[in-house]
Amino acid sequence: MNGAARAKAALGARLRELRRDAGLDGRQLSTAAGWHWSKTSRIENGKQMPSEADLAAWCRVCDVPLALPDLVAALRNVRAQWSEWRRITATGHTRRQQRGREIESTARQLRIYNPTIVPGLLQTEDYARAVLAQCIGFLGTPDDLEAAVAARLERQGIVRTGGTRVAALVHEAALYTTLGNDAVTSAQLRHLLDVAFGNPRLSFAILPLTAEFVYLSGSFHLFDGRQALIETASAELSITAPGELELYERLWAGLCGHAVSGDAARALITSALAARRGGA
Repeated sequence: MNGAARAKAALGARLRELRRDAGLDGRQLSTAAGWHWSKTSRIENGKQMPSEADLAAWCRVCDVPLALPDLVAALRNVRAQWSEWRRITATGHTRRQQRGREIESTARQLRIYNPTIVPGLLQTEDYARAVLAQCIGFLGTPDDLEAAVAARLERQGIVRTGGTRVAALVHEAALYTTLGNDAVTSAQLRHLLDVAFGNPRLSFAILPLTAEFVYLSGSFHLFDGRQALIETASAELSITAPGELELYERLWAGLCGHAVSGDAARALITSALAARRGGA
C-alpha cells in the first residue's frame, strides 16, 4: 500500500470511529446521510474518497461538528499527495522535464531506482525520444516530443556540473527492455558503458535478476532525506512524511545491499548488449 492509500485508509478508519462512537451502524448512518450503505463501507475501508460535503454530512449525523475541520484538512492532504499525470502533462511533457530539473537542482544527494528502463539522466537522445514518445502515445497528451527530449537532455547536466551527487540503481531487467528498436537500445547500453563509470558525481549499480527479493517497488527518486517521488501509471506521488520516507530509505538500502557495481555491473551491461542483434 502506498502513502496516499494509507492516508485514505486512515481517514476511513477515523470516520468509522466517529460512527461507532455515535452508536450507529453503517446502514443507520447511510440512511441518515441520504446515500447507499455500500458508500459508507467503501469510505471506511479506504476504497472511495469522500467529498467535503460527505464529511459534513458524516459529522452532522454523528453530531461531531468540531471534528469537521480536521477531517477536511486530512482529506485535502490526501488529495495533495497525488499529481495526476494528465494534469502534469496537460501542456505536454516539456514542462514535466523542466520541473524535474528544478527539483533535482535543489538536492545535494539524488538517488534514483528504476526497475524497467535506464533512468533519464543516463539516456541517449534516441532512447529518451523512444521513452517520451511512448508516454505521449499512452497518455494521449499534447505532442511536444522534440522539446521534451531537449529538456530531458538538459537535465543530464546535473551529472556533469554542480554540487549534487547522483546514485542511480537499475534492475538488470531494464537492460533488456527494448526502447525504439535493437539499434536504439544497443546504443543506450554502449552509452552506459561510457558514462556510468568513473564519474565522481555519479555512482551506478545494477540489481541482478537473481537478487533476493526486498520489497515491491516501482520507480522512485529520493531527494536528500526530505522528499520521495514515486511514479505510477496514472500519477506521481510526492512523499514528505518522515515515517513514509523511512520506508523508502530502508527499501533503498535493501536494494543496494543486493546490487553490484564496477566491473560486475559492466559485465551485466556487456552481456545484455551481446544478446542484441546490434550488440556486436
